[in-house]
Amino acid sequence: MMLTETQKQLVKDTVPVLKENGVALTDYFYKRMLRNNPELKEVFNMGHQRSGAQAKALAGAVLAYAENIDDPGVLAPVIELICHKHVSLNIKAPDYNIVGENLLHSISEVLTIPMDHALISAWGAAYQDLADIFIATEKKIYDQHQNAEGSWLGWRDFVVDKKVQESAEITSFYLVPKDGNALPDYKPGQYVTLRIYVPALGLKQPRQYSLSSSPGDNYLRISVKREEPRAPGQDPGYVSSTLHKSVNEGDTVELSAPTGNFFLLNPDKDNVLISAGVGLTPMISMLNHLLAQTADPNSHPGQGGDGESAQRNKKQIYFLHAARSAEAQALREEIATLERENRNLHVFIAWEAVKESDVQGKDYHLHGRLDLNAVPPDYLPKEADYYLCGPLPFMQAQHRALRERGIAGERIHSEAFGTGGVAF
Repeated sequence: MMLTETQKQLVKDTVPVLKENGVALTDYFYKRMLRNNPELKEVFNMGHQRSGAQAKALAGAVLAYAENIDDPGVLAPVIELICHKHVSLNIKAPDYNIVGENLLHSISEVLTIPMDHALISAWGAAYQDLADIFIATEKKIYDQHQNAEGSWLGWRDFVVDKKVQESAEITSFYLVPKDGNALPDYKPGQYVTLRIYVPALGLKQPRQYSLSSSPGDNYLRISVKREEPRAPGQDPGYVSSTLHKSVNEGDTVELSAPTGNFFLLNPDKDNVLISAGVGLTPMISMLNHLLAQTADPNSHPGQGGDGESAQRNKKQIYFLHAARSAEAQALREEIATLERENRNLHVFIAWEAVKESDVQGKDYHLHGRLDLNAVPPDYLPKEADYYLCGPLPFMQAQHRALRERGIAGERIHSEAFGTGGVAF
């Protein structure tokens, strides 16, 4: 059924109601849907259900669609992000019928409007239009996975080959396919969805984790931050705490294929990687890939002559990272080793807290939060590509600072860790 102009106007007329009651509506929707379809509890993030973050994210998505219903094309980047998330969760076309039915009944029940009201029909047509866009976009991504060597559809068993504590709160898991078959040539910066049984919930739970390994490795590595309780008496992160405490070498987990639309675009130019906290994980993947691309087997660090000339001609990589302290920063030794071995890698580390034993200029470069004004100017070349990853306030601050320095917006690429990408 085509969405008529009258129906579009009815949807637009609900914008004030959505601004005022959107979160209440979407919270009701999730509770209704999960009550009627409990099997979906193994698809949705129950931690975000507990905190209300998922309801807020969906409310924002519904509002954005209502406000842009005349030209939903402006939402294309967000739609693509969400579709990758849906593919990673193995959401298929029939799932949209379940969501649509519960959404329309929720609008009816929360706003006390009968199901045969014109507004419900309008939202039904609008939802179907949007669902068709999602389904078509997701089919293309599923087809890419199906046709890519080493990739797969659905869940695939992986064995924890190695478990390494990287910092006080981040642990790496080296995962190898249980079937012994090949891995796909994914793009550095992409993520996998991991699914494990969570005893505290009595069901399986999926979570997205950026890969901190690089294409070409014979394993997939994720580096997971243990999420602590956000309020007194609250449980810690369901999946992260289970991984840290209960999943050990030799155990099996389920993964969906690497996906995502945040990845390294051009290794043949200078690149600046800016991260905070566990946001360094996709940057490590990009960093190792870039260094592998520029590696010269006939040249070694410290070598003079032609070796030094080759180093100068390489594309430069700038790795800027913010952490709370030395104890909180993950993969310190890996980063330091890469810097020692590659003259085209330039590292700048900011720690909010330092100890007397921490040496400025060696262990870290800035005491405090990452401030681009304190970074050497040649670490921020105007013609480079920039990648940002970390908490949303951090990325907003860095994006503003880059724009103030004259970096073009199209050169700045970002991914926020959190509930972004949660929609229908």
